[in-house]
Amino acid sequence: MHNLSYWERMYFWKRQNFTIIGSGITGLTSAYFLKQKFPKADITILERGILPSGASTKNAGFACFGSLSEILDDMDQVGDNRTLELIKQRVDGLHDLRKLFGDKEIGFENSGGYELFMCSEREFYQTCMERLVSINDMLEHIVGARCFEPSQNMSQFGFQGVEHLLFNRFEGMINTGLMMKNLIRKVLKSGVEIRTNIAVQTWQEDESKVIVQTDQGDLATDQLIIATNGLTKRIIPNLDVSPARAQVLVTTPIDGLKVKGTFHHHKGFDYFRNINGRILLGGGRHIAFGEEETTEMVTTQKIQSYLEELLRNVILPNQKFEIEQRWSGIMGVGKSKDVILKSISARVTTAVRLGGMGVALGTRIGQEVADRF
Repeated sequence: MHNLSYWERMYFWKRQNFTIIGSGITGLTSAYFLKQKFPKADITILERGILPSGASTKNAGFACFGSLSEILDDMDQVGDNRTLELIKQRVDGLHDLRKLFGDKEIGFENSGGYELFMCSEREFYQTCMERLVSINDMLEHIVGARCFEPSQNMSQFGFQGVEHLLFNRFEGMINTGLMMKNLIRKVLKSGVEIRTNIAVQTWQEDESKVIVQTDQGDLATDQLIIATNGLTKRIIPNLDVSPARAQVLVTTPIDGLKVKGTFHHHKGFDYFRNINGRILLGGGRHIAFGEEETTEMVTTQKIQSYLEELLRNVILPNQKFEIEQRWSGIMGVGKSKDVILKSISARVTTAVRLGGMGVALGTRIGQEVADRF
């Protein structure tokens, strides 16, 4: 890019009105809503990978706002009122996502979701049940009806060692690949440019512009928006955003697979679903928090062995299965559950730390980014 021609500088690398770092859900929707608000603006997204590098194309495709045990854990950490505010943001965000596309374009299914409680977790289950009525009372004002209830379908899935299931009728699932493909298509059609394989190194700001320094050369822009979520520390080391790697595996197709819907275990750290007759299973971060606070896009034997054992002993007992794919994605977490949506200077805005809820929050945050200008 340092050897640019006149034509390239004029049409491909000229000064932008808005430059967004990161082509995940938040970055793409920020660009889209900015373009709707400022149709004549020049808007470019810079992406270090060929595809989004964090979690937007690597997640499990859950359209959820939290299992009961996750919600209780959040309440213990940040209090009831703040947790309810977070849940409302997630519920509203999912509504925005579906409204932006339509259910068909994201493969949305109102499948319902389940939370598993093992025989060894009886005390934990009882703790959850003691709060069930009060949580449902609180959530009814947000979702419009009672949310969680004990499932009467314990035997239909063929699990082993699972003593209780809690059902959430308001949970669904999406087709992550279809959603992101259609989102990219929508953003490009609006007139936004997406530049891939460009790694941002730093930026310099003065009274009139920001100079974004990349491995392909410098780009001038009026406003810079950082939507890098779990990869934020690479360019803003002091911001309270830590990477949280999530490892996933997918089996080959399984004849007569009984698992239907979305499933959570251990405060949402484990999660799985049926995808085209396969099991997609992710999680295990809670057994190696320190090791998984990394941006390395690899899988580890420790976590993958844990996931395979969960498959073998609980989800698919006495069934043969083979692993077809393994991958990892990077979420952004921190000491707070709040998204960091703020101006860190006159011309630089952050929209990061989605806490593993990017599917639920990304579209709403993208709209809020545009509303700031």
